[in-house]
Amino acid sequence: MRKIAILGSTGSIGTQALEVVRANKDMKVTALAAGGSSIDLLEQQAREFQPKIVCVWNRKMAEQFRIRTGDMRHRVVCEMKGLLETVVESGADIVLTAVVGMVGIQPTLAAINAGMDVALANKETLVTAGHLIMPFAREKGVKILPVDSEHSAIFQVLHGERPNPVSRILLTCSGGPFRGRTKAEMRNVQVEDALKHPNWAMGHKITIDSATMVNKGLEVMEAGWLFRVPLSKVEVVVQPQSVIHSMVEFADGAVLAQLGTPDMKLPIQYALYYPERRFLAGERLDFAKLGQITFEAPDMENFPGLALAYQAGTIGGTMPTVFNAANEWAVARFLDRKLGFLEITELIQAAMEQHTVTENPTVEQILETEQSVYEFLNHSGK
Repeated sequence: MRKIAILGSTGSIGTQALEVVRANKDMKVTALAAGGSSIDLLEQQAREFQPKIVCVWNRKMAEQFRIRTGDMRHRVVCEMKGLLETVVESGADIVLTAVVGMVGIQPTLAAINAGMDVALANKETLVTAGHLIMPFAREKGVKILPVDSEHSAIFQVLHGERPNPVSRILLTCSGGPFRGRTKAEMRNVQVEDALKHPNWAMGHKITIDSATMVNKGLEVMEAGWLFRVPLSKVEVVVQPQSVIHSMVEFADGAVLAQLGTPDMKLPIQYALYYPERRFLAGERLDFAKLGQITFEAPDMENFPGLALAYQAGTIGGTMPTVFNAANEWAVARFLDRKLGFLEITELIQAAMEQHTVTENPTVEQILETEQSVYEFLNHSGK
């Protein structure tokens, strides 16, 4: 029986991961963690899967959850201390990190230190701390298994191909809901417009990141760490149908791709059962019905978030943390209707321009950088 801990169980990735567990009878959920905003759903999950420990990040919601589930035998913990206890005490074989934000760094390190494989659905962990995470995982002999559809595609393509030299990683994206629009045409877009992704059903934050193409920039930086390639070898290709999830070009010019319907359960299941492929119910690609697959170059002029991400990743050190923290701050305010859509990338650029880089930062320096960015933006008048 394979044991799994799911961090971020009430989010889009977490709920789909539980669907995968539900469809397979040889995996036991030993731990769940969530923020606390969806406590009803978390209670349903706990009653169905009977984990031995549950973390509710918010202290007040954790106490409410403890009362509501007082008839159950699990332990309830909260905040970062509790999240780390959740990982260590879970006894899991694999930890799915699907929390949002840099809160994912420390539990990922804790899982690696405990010798647990990590199914990684938290971009911020590698974007800001890849220089710490990846060497530590290699030292401990732990697998970092990507859950993002694009990184999973690359991982699947490279399976069995190492050590063949890679010429390019071709990271695909749909272009989001505003593909083809100019800045002038996007100046007055509303939250509802930005949340209408053409192909994928995701959480609000990542959907906004897709609309600005910041998400693809985060994935570029993540790909560099996951596959040990310089960012100059990671290219973004717009593929509006979201059928080709990513491609790899090898030294001989051969390009291998992973294709499939836009369904996150496929990369989730692949990570949880790697290297085994199991039956997964769902729609299959119908090429005759599809008709065509088209490609475009990314528009970095009207979507400068992608260009800023390449800049941040190339500079390195604490600059990717600045990029990520500024984006999180700005997206939260856009979702609260306190900022315009175009101001998201404008504030990322402003935060990057004022920052003095620290090379090879520790976890503490990464978290300090995050707070300094928040302080800068809080005093920006926005």
